Amino acid sequence: MKFKTIIPGVAVIAAAFTTQTFAADTIKIGDINSYKRLPAHTIPYKQGAQLAIEHINAKGGVLGKKLELISRDDQGKPGEAVKIAEELFTRDGVALVSGSLFSHIGLALTSYAGQKKRLYLAAEPLADALVWAKGNRYTFRLRPSTYMQAAMLAEAAAGDKKIKRWATIAPNYAYGKDAVAAFKKVLKAKRPDVEFVTEQWPGLFKIDAGAEVQAIEAAKPDAIYNVTFGGDLAKFVREGSLRGLFDKRLVLGLLTGEPEYLDPLKGDAPDGWVVTGYPWYTIDKPSHTAFVQAYDAKWKDYPRIGSIVGYNTMMSIAAAIKKAGSTDTEKMVDAFEGLDVATPVGKIHYRKIDHQSTMGAWVGKTAVKNGRGVMVDWAYKNGADYLPSDAEVMKLRPAAK
Repeated sequence: MKFKTIIPGVAVIAAAFTTQTFAADTIKIGDINSYKRLPAHTIPYKQGAQLAIEHINAKGGVLGKKLELISRDDQGKPGEAVKIAEELFTRDGVALVSGSLFSHIGLALTSYAGQKKRLYLAAEPLADALVWAKGNRYTFRLRPSTYMQAAMLAEAAAGDKKIKRWATIAPNYAYGKDAVAAFKKVLKAKRPDVEFVTEQWPGLFKIDAGAEVQAIEAAKPDAIYNVTFGGDLAKFVREGSLRGLFDKRLVLGLLTGEPEYLDPLKGDAPDGWVVTGYPWYTIDKPSHTAFVQAYDAKWKDYPRIGSIVGYNTMMSIAAAIKKAGSTDTEKMVDAFEGLDVATPVGKIHYRKIDHQSTMGAWVGKTAVKNGRGVMVDWAYKNGADYLPSDAEVMKLRPAAK
């Protein structure tokens, strides 16, 4: 297994370009992301996207034109993201916008897309409202949502009949709220006898880990559902381990197995948590092996989940434009509905009913090997198997047109 370190100064981070930078025979794609706010995730995303564009252009591009990525940093602010989107369309002449990581930013761009009737492919925001309650004709999402990944973890947790008392901890914003609500809904349906004895809601990247650990321990849960990530996760893991919070308890971790968040913990990574993540080092699939080799050849680094998401985002856009035979917005939207895309992890499908892709996630357990946190005993879960029925989706998405 080969691990290397991301050095932000070496990576190419977002930069603004003008239309004069690009030749007239290119198709411009607007890229909006929180490059400075969470570089551990967004830099790999950008690198995956650039690798995909390189591969697409090497095969002749799309509709006889090369793809060009115009990247901008939203500074982690919804208002800035919307301002940038407008500039990308009106000044830079992009065909569509894609990207974004934080759910509150993704929801702001979703609203913008619906109001302005401009295409937005949300690569990474996970809030369920993005394709359901706040969904619209012009917004699509690639990554499996909080509902989908929470349902995968609920399935893994439901089998142990002795576990009845649950605690949850999640960041206090759209993603965290949705992740907890979805987990409770799915687990309760499978196990009506469970109860949730405490819910902790630290501010995003403002966690007081000692206080949170103390509050959870006081509730005496049988199991913990954790949704924290980034620096908050590191603090929670270290404080919880120090105080014995995780001893003899089942702990679930949404996103905890992703290299972006697991790797920085090194030897302090939790052992035996059931998590969603990305075990790139043991995925034995020829198309994925080729992706890893190409990524390493270009970036001298290993991929994170952001890398595969960035790659799949650009492959989805290229497939949609090819299917549409045009960069006309309405034609591209029609093409995205029901679109099938070949990716390094297999075929994914963009559902017409709610514009959610069926990209799945890996579910397994954490372990520490050679001083590093890894995922073991994992299985890839097809996203299509963890979505509500069409009838329920229609109730969740009443205003989308």
